[in-house]
Amino acid sequence: MLIVTENKLAAMKRLSDENGIIGALAIDQRGSLKKMIAAGSANSVGDEGIIRFKELVSQELTPYATSILLDPEYGLPAAKVRHPEAGLLVAYEKTGYDATAVGRLPDLLPEWSVRRLKEAGADAVKFLLYYDIDEDSAINDYKHVYMERIGSECAAEDIPFFLEIVTYDAKNDDVKSLEYAKVKPHKVIEAMREYSKPQYKVDVLKVEVPVDMNFVEGYAQGETAYSRDEATRLFKEQSEATHLPFIFLSAGVSAELFQETLKFAKEAGSTFNGVLCGRATWKNGVAPFAENGEQAGRDWLQDTGKKNILELNEVLKQTASSWYDKVSK
Repeated sequence: MLIVTENKLAAMKRLSDENGIIGALAIDQRGSLKKMIAAGSANSVGDEGIIRFKELVSQELTPYATSILLDPEYGLPAAKVRHPEAGLLVAYEKTGYDATAVGRLPDLLPEWSVRRLKEAGADAVKFLLYYDIDEDSAINDYKHVYMERIGSECAAEDIPFFLEIVTYDAKNDDVKSLEYAKVKPHKVIEAMREYSKPQYKVDVLKVEVPVDMNFVEGYAQGETAYSRDEATRLFKEQSEATHLPFIFLSAGVSAELFQETLKFAKEAGSTFNGVLCGRATWKNGVAPFAENGEQAGRDWLQDTGKKNILELNEVLKQTASSWYDKVSK
């Protein structure tokens, strides 16, 4: 059971629906979104294009989300135009990682602090950590200390700390390979177990599902890494690896596959508490925006984007568990 303060509890309620389920929209992408917009546009796209697309997503989709995750670099204008009942998570990390250095080390935005993010209107602070449980202990100790600092900073400001963990294998860069699919459950589950320890002061974990659904029997187009029974066991094991509320990230898969994954998780006995879903909801709206302008982007969001999020909400109602069962003050 997670013990939280009155202020943290109130903030978590602002980020969730009345049943304690988080149906949050993520658009804190920076470098990757810039590339996506540039790929679809004949003209060079400056910062204004990224800022404007985030505003459109916020305006059109937050009426159907419990909250939105944005970055302070391009996303604060979008925060101002979100639906008044949608909570606000703000990212604290620099986008990406230094590929020239070993270990995908974490880095903070230098001009921001938790205090400043809170003053900018954040209900919670999110930090993205790349983590390989099997990497050199010096690298992982560095990450452990770094997360302890952020957790303490959030505790001092009395604001929820959402830790997003993206796992990898330091010995294999191809996360879409069969080889990675075989080790992914161990990487995801053990990372969750580590960051559920009290010294990190994490309030909500944002995590990957423990398997690559493209290699699960019945979902795979080709070779498989797990039978349905194995995948079921792994979802259950993941759920039991933490006492904290946890939500799933969409990892850029299609809206349809993400929804099927949530149904599978529920059937497996996972007590996940919602989603922070980004590209699965809005990524196909980037091309019309980039190619044909703002109105085309808005039209796509009002049609397909809205449909994606409403369908996801229906699936969440059937599959997600309330974080109220895991939290007390």
